[in-house]
Amino acid sequence: MQIMAVKTCSLLVAWRDGCCVKEDQHRFMSLLGQLPARLTSEQTGWVLNCQPHDLPALISARLPKPPGNPAQNGSKFFCTSDILELLKDRSWLTKMTNTINQHWQRQNSRKKSPSLNVPENGRFCPLDLAEVNGGH
Repeated sequence: MQIMAVKTCSLLVAWRDGCCVKEDQHRFMSLLGQLPARLTSEQTGWVLNCQPHDLPALISARLPKPPGNPAQNGSKFFCTSDILELLKDRSWLTKMTNTINQHWQRQNSRKKSPSLNVPENGRFCPLDLAEVNGGH
């Protein structure tokens, strides 16, 4: 149990040192001596050591699962104790890493092989009807 307390304290220090916690929040959490019961997506990413742009891929794969049924385009919160438990599960960490890798492989392959209908810059130009009609 003491190991968990050390991890929680080090996460609080990292959270504070990352300048992402407001001073009042930090003071309050220091008094509690623990992390909040739920984490935002960004905070969950910090705990999982993920980049912010990796989180949508993980969330769409339901890794991790937010409690309740949040709207697809709504803010997601995650149970802190669940996230800390997942950190101990090597197979879950492997699944998370593979999900991120596969997501970026797909994204990068889309960039390398653009569709025939989409210009390289990704923007469509409006058609000049005079050119289409042979100058008429």
